[in-house]
Amino acid sequence: MAQVTSEVTVAEQVKENLMRVKERIALAAERAGRDPAEIVLVGATKSVDVERIRAAIEAGLEHIGENYAQEAWAKYQQIGDAVTWHFIGHLQTNKAKLVVRFCKFVQSLDRLALAEELNKRAEQVGRIVECLVEVNVGGEATKSGVAPEEVEHLIRQASQFPNIRIVGLMAIPPYLPDPEQVRPFFRKMRELFERLKELDLPNVEMRYLSMGMSQDFEVAIEEGANMVRIGTAIFGPRPTKGGAGG
Repeated sequence: MAQVTSEVTVAEQVKENLMRVKERIALAAERAGRDPAEIVLVGATKSVDVERIRAAIEAGLEHIGENYAQEAWAKYQQIGDAVTWHFIGHLQTNKAKLVVRFCKFVQSLDRLALAEELNKRAEQVGRIVECLVEVNVGGEATKSGVAPEEVEHLIRQASQFPNIRIVGLMAIPPYLPDPEQVRPFFRKMRELFERLKELDLPNVEMRYLSMGMSQDFEVAIEEGANMVRIGTAIFGPRPTKGGAGG
């Protein structure tokens, strides 16, 4: 019986955390003169157990993002299409075949070879996968992503593939202790996003600017993010290996 009580407590904590995160999103949007309803909240569920994820879904979480293909697939077997699935980690080309089976979004497109493979695998299963180009906005050697000055070139190349659609940009700016220090990187991303929107490229619809995690999502929203990837603030601390959500 003690175990049941503990599980209920964990579920209640997750639900309370989610409510608080949604309140913070709404306040940040209002500060920026924006409609909170336009912000898409993606729960970053790397290393999070299925029970916690289900608790968040019951509390209204509609999108979840995973960093590792095999872990994501195992969770999908239990959760199914109760939520919209995003792949938010670095994607190896040989894992594209698995990811296109259940992920509506791939937020980490960072090279032409991956675009080509995603297109090929999506065509085989009769799907169109919505992709965000990952931008290495801080120029960090340890992170994946395309340099800001190379993003347009990759988008133009990827736009030729009929079974993927470029729908936005994603970024993980440098981690800095004060979220205000990250603001210039978010601003740079918004400026790039707006410039690309104006190009009106075929098979490209720049709808989503995905940036901001647990430690800095409010600043990201103030600077124009309309998709945030939040893990720890919803699910609590967990072991991490790096990635695109937290």
